[in-house]
Amino acid sequence: MTDILMPKATAVWLVENTSLTFEQIADFCGLHPLEVRGIADGDVARDIRGADPLVNGQLTREELDKAQTDDSYRMKAVVSRHAELLKSAKPAPKYTPVSRRQDRPDAIMWFVKNHPEVTDAQIAKMLGTTKATIESVRNRTHWNTANIKPVDPVTLGLVGQLALDDLVRKAAEKKARDDAKSGGATLAAAGQAEETPAEPEFVPEERQRPGAEPTAESVFGTRD
Repeated sequence: MTDILMPKATAVWLVENTSLTFEQIADFCGLHPLEVRGIADGDVARDIRGADPLVNGQLTREELDKAQTDDSYRMKAVVSRHAELLKSAKPAPKYTPVSRRQDRPDAIMWFVKNHPEVTDAQIAKMLGTTKATIESVRNRTHWNTANIKPVDPVTLGLVGQLALDDLVRKAAEKKARDDAKSGGATLAAAGQAEETPAEPEFVPEERQRPGAEPTAESVFGTRD
């Protein structure tokens, strides 16, 4: 099924202006049949004005006529050439069910204890949490610190094993590259230090000791 614009408004129009079954309308609009029944009974979308999919270019008259003559037929929406432009380029944020959210601190602690090479940004993206929460778990300032214990996120049902393995592998490879760069810089610095010639040690010149003071006899001689 192709996503259409204004599904409920389209369903309202189809309920009011066609003989389609609730299942046919639900399939075309991406709704549940009970929701379509609620629209027909006036319990759902009471204040929504119907939108004609024929005028909007989302459905052809041939498709509509074929569906009205055959209850088992499912209509196909017209694919707009601008449909790709309407899609958001940014992926939707990861949603974690409410029943699983209380398990996230345990998963965060597991990453902190077992895979310190995984960055906070990677953990936040995978578990659908925030960097502030990760930091509070790491520093043991989380409000539920006493009950937090490291548990594998796969065991908790928060992520799949393949996704976790891929994340750990990428983090390990990045750490290895960073370590190699740091080690290369250290070795280069050490090599440069070895090539620098050492300055000659300063040795003070030896002072010559003057001879004895001359006497009158040594200069003028004696009278003998």
